[in-house]
Amino acid sequence: MSLRRIARNFGFALAAVCGFVAVSVTAASAKPIDVVATTSMIADAARQVAGDRAKVTALMGPGVDPHSYRQTRSDIAAMARADLVLWHGLYLEAQLEEFFLDLEKRRNVIAVGEAIDKSKLLSHAQYKGRYDPHVWMNPKLWETVVLAVRDALIKTDPEGEVTYRANADKHIADIEKLITYMQLVTKTVPEKSRVLLTAHDAFSYFGRGYDFEVLGIQGISTESEAGLRRVEELVDSIVDRKIAAVFVESSVPERNVRALIEGAAARGQKVEIGGTLFSDAMGEPGTYEGTYIGMIDHNATLITRALGGDAPATGMQGKLATGS
Repeated sequence: MSLRRIARNFGFALAAVCGFVAVSVTAASAKPIDVVATTSMIADAARQVAGDRAKVTALMGPGVDPHSYRQTRSDIAAMARADLVLWHGLYLEAQLEEFFLDLEKRRNVIAVGEAIDKSKLLSHAQYKGRYDPHVWMNPKLWETVVLAVRDALIKTDPEGEVTYRANADKHIADIEKLITYMQLVTKTVPEKSRVLLTAHDAFSYFGRGYDFEVLGIQGISTESEAGLRRVEELVDSIVDRKIAAVFVESSVPERNVRALIEGAAARGQKVEIGGTLFSDAMGEPGTYEGTYIGMIDHNATLITRALGGDAPATGMQGKLATGS
């Protein structure tokens, strides 16, 4: 949908959306720059890198599915006012893609996920010419996104370059510590148990990075429907391979996972819900799980413990809200 049509649908004058030009913040500006990010993961990266030089707003909060999200009147107003708009790209925000491609012709808009070398991305048979967008599940790939956020902030606010570079370096050092922790704990999961079955196919980058087979009930987009045949195939896998735990996701309804559990039970195989993973959104703001580091620490710790590995119940730094 074009910006002109969106503005008309929401009752805006076109100038409210398109009548601004991207500007760089100079030293004369007293207040922080205004940054709008689509997902909570991108917003967290922007906050970590910008510090007090930016006011960062996330359009999508906890439990929100970016695959199906559509912009609201207040979203459009926020982006029209922003000095910088950050979105993921890679067809994650599927319902917003046309909007952002149009918006970036007039505003300071950056698709930070597109900075990752395409050779490092996973393609998918369901979406010809598209890539799996869930790159945050592998922290090494996410470091590239952090650098893209840093560069976008420098372009918008050149006076803050020293701060942005120092903060990005510190955040990446913290991500490296997370990577080390994930490598240590995931290796303790027995080889026969290294099967991660979740509500939708959001964990393939995690699987590739840490040697897990990943099975999703739905495809890489939650917009794809899980057919009866797919559910039956996964029940067969649970029974044949004696999979002991499956996982629900914070931003995806759990009805399909319940169907798997019931199907396996009908065939004499008991399977537990291993817990709730953060897939397309982080935890509540103000909590450890409401940060990128906390989100991935939670996932890695929960997966490890549920599948028979050894990880501390409160995670890498003892900060997880509850034992996994």
